[in-house]
Amino acid sequence: MSQFRAKTLDIGGYVNKWIIRDHTKRKVVAEYETERQSLRYIIRNTSLPQRMRAQAQLQLSQMHCYTRPTQVKNRCIMGGKGRGVLSDFRMGRFQFRMNALAGNIPGVKKASW
Repeated sequence: MSQFRAKTLDIGGYVNKWIIRDHTKRKVVAEYETERQSLRYIIRNTSLPQRMRAQAQLQLSQMHCYTRPTQVKNRCIMGGKGRGVLSDFRMGRFQFRMNALAGNIPGVKKASW
């Protein structure tokens, strides 16, 4: 993991080890996305020779696990919680509620009918 971590982090707000790890994973996934997509295309293309497809499969399996998009976990950017996170806002439910009631989230207000 340390091979991917930047010397300076461009993270604002609350920081702990899980947020740093998640931030690193997101950057690495974005960096390797095109390479992974091209390898997956080669693997699925049945008109290509079997040897080329097998080499692509081997390359894909040998890539670091942080390049996989499934490694990215939604975490609250305010408190670092990993559960109860609203993915649209990247905030935990309690932080979302407090910020919405305070009027810090544009376009969100308490519903009443």
